[in-house]
Amino acid sequence: MSETSPNTLQYRSDGPEDAPVLILGPSLGTTWHMWDRQIPELIRQWRVIRFDLPGHGGAPAHPATAVAELTDRLLATLDDLGVHRFGYVGCSIGGAIGTDLALRAPHRLASLALIASSPRFGTADEFRQRGVIVRTNGLDPMARTAPERWFTPGFAAAQPAIVEWAVQMVRTTDAACYAAACEALAAFDVRADLARVGVPTLVLVGSDDRVTGPAEARHLVAGIPDARLAVVPGASHLVPVEQPAAVTDLLVRHFSTSWQAVADSSTGMTALAAPPVVPAIAAPAAPHAAPHAAPPIVVPPAPPAQAAVTPLAGLTPPVPPTAPAAPEPAGAGRRDPYDAGMKVRREVLGDAHVDRAMAAADDFTGDFQELITRYAWGEVWTRDGLDRRTRSVVTLTALVAGGHLDELAFHTRAALRNGLSPAEIKEVLLQTAIYCGVPAANSAFKVAQQVIREETTPEA
Repeated sequence: MSETSPNTLQYRSDGPEDAPVLILGPSLGTTWHMWDRQIPELIRQWRVIRFDLPGHGGAPAHPATAVAELTDRLLATLDDLGVHRFGYVGCSIGGAIGTDLALRAPHRLASLALIASSPRFGTADEFRQRGVIVRTNGLDPMARTAPERWFTPGFAAAQPAIVEWAVQMVRTTDAACYAAACEALAAFDVRADLARVGVPTLVLVGSDDRVTGPAEARHLVAGIPDARLAVVPGASHLVPVEQPAAVTDLLVRHFSTSWQAVADSSTGMTALAAPPVVPAIAAPAAPHAAPHAAPPIVVPPAPPAQAAVTPLAGLTPPVPPTAPAAPEPAGAGRRDPYDAGMKVRREVLGDAHVDRAMAAADDFTGDFQELITRYAWGEVWTRDGLDRRTRSVVTLTALVAGGHLDELAFHTRAALRNGLSPAEIKEVLLQTAIYCGVPAANSAFKVAQQVIREETTPEA
């Protein structure tokens, strides 16, 4: 186990020191042990480096609220190890890190595998609310629901020891770091950037994954120019744990045949020679395949006890919703704050709330929506002088003083998303009772209590 600073990650290295390097990135709530079943085979050809997310697996609790920040910490860790070029495998949020690597550090990436991943994970509102629930209730709600998110029912019933191990991984994670990772996933959206991924990519997904399933995998394959898709039957989100043999075989085959060589490597590591190609099991060509779609992945016959792996190719992603066009700049020679305001407005109030407000705008109210987006959110909420937690405190106080209970409700939600705990919101409202009046605070407590119950109560 490694010593880490706030700018690096806890890691473990296995395999020959002089072999090409393969990095394994974990899923949210897991540790590097989720890859234990892959290690014996992978270290035959690679030096394998696994890492833990902040606050996971006993790693120091230095929260990171952006995928790019996790990527930067990984690169700093590899710099410390003298590793310049490497292959990368990532599961779920680990896959998001892999996509970010391909977009921001393509010169360091030799080959890529994305497992149970997506160009956008659910909706921003879903993950921000998950962060609120964790900050309020701890990780027990996440731990209790982990088995149904991660494993198929049959596997969970047959392997109770593995299920309990998975639950304990979540329970021993630092809650603040988990919540920060939820914020990172809420902000992650690379749907428009997939065509810039220029490294050979394997996209692997469990057929029964209800978190980031085959639809999300197909979106990745359709968007990445040199990508192939493999679906593993009988597996859910933690497919490397549930179907280890199939995943290991696919990873070995992909990285053995799709490792991009470079003429000048600062590590002195050489690319692997491609083994003889065996006949492929080809899927029928899709009628609307993208022009750049790669041929189906080569899939070896599965062992008798292992379900076969079905290759898919040429699948078209769902078309993302079109964002409203930004109004023309307010004036020449100065940056229009509208786009920045819309971004912050969505992050603070949530996509659902903003979408409702924008959909309801008409000729009478549209100018007002533009006004508050540009000036309230783009000019004031984007300023560096106060952090968002403090701005929420000020906003709650002002709304109580003015008796604006409708707006108090959605700004209470915003305060939770900005990191205020229910106890801190209570203290703010107690303070308003003294300086804004007891009747105003009494009404505010009723509104805030209802919102907090809705936002912090875990699903049954």
